[in-house]
Amino acid sequence: MKHFISCLLLLVSCFCVAQNSFKVIPLGVKGGLDEGNLSAYLVAPEGSDTYVCLDAGTIYNGVEKAIAAKSVKGDVQSFIKNNIKAYLISHAHLDHVSGLVLNSVDDTTKNIYGLPFTLDYLQKHYFNWKSWPNFGSDGDSPALKKYQYKFLAPGAETKIENTALSAKTFPLSHSAPYQSSAFLLRNNDNYILYFGDTGADELEKSNRMESVWKEIAPLMKERKLKAIFLEVSYPDEQADNKLYGHLTPKWLMKEMETLAKLAGKDAMKELNVIITHIKPSGKNEEIIKKQLSEQNKYKLNFIFAEQGVLYNF
Repeated sequence: MKHFISCLLLLVSCFCVAQNSFKVIPLGVKGGLDEGNLSAYLVAPEGSDTYVCLDAGTIYNGVEKAIAAKSVKGDVQSFIKNNIKAYLISHAHLDHVSGLVLNSVDDTTKNIYGLPFTLDYLQKHYFNWKSWPNFGSDGDSPALKKYQYKFLAPGAETKIENTALSAKTFPLSHSAPYQSSAFLLRNNDNYILYFGDTGADELEKSNRMESVWKEIAPLMKERKLKAIFLEVSYPDEQADNKLYGHLTPKWLMKEMETLAKLAGKDAMKELNVIITHIKPSGKNEEIIKKQLSEQNKYKLNFIFAEQGVLYNF
């Protein structure tokens, strides 16, 4: 009987550890060229159909693909209006905001979250009645106030309204002095980490990625971090002086070395790392996958997400 109870408790424990906390649906995964497949990731708590969108390069086409893959239900416009409750924008480059801007005419009222440099750029250069009508809550008159700008403070956790998620935001260096952001999303006691575009600390002459690694190392030791979204835009053959604030497999693994020193090698094993923002020129994707596999000394679980496909973490 004691043996049976012990086995039962072990099974329950394993089940609890294996439970998923997040649903992720990529609406776009590329870092350029393919206008219908640019950086945008829906995230919701497991069991919920209320999503935040991390970056917004592609929206409409991505939701179409998600419906076709049976990752979500309904029609495209209704889903965008009713199920996407907020946008978290890492930086205002076109491949991260064009879907948001183009779909704003038919969207519903919701919040756009970002660090001040991101929201200021959206306000001044896109929603300004010159590039596009001003659907924002401030800026050039008349401000139509469909989107409410929610300015985030670095390192502070913010509740994402109309969702069960919270986010802590960190500034990144993206070809200094230009900046980007990382978002640490929390669902109860579980987390996922999303990086916008970023260069390695060594090349950017900064410690911004290291600051993020210090934040998540304790979470990794407790197995509370479910996944990291991190860009690899180019293969290793790309010259360092032509990276323009992006990573290659070599530079990603350099950053993983820093993380391993803080979190320990055991915490690195099987960590889900979703590779984002690959520039799909020539055979880049094939080469990047091969190089990451060859350099994967920490046995990370590299995931090359597909547009419209549901992932559970």
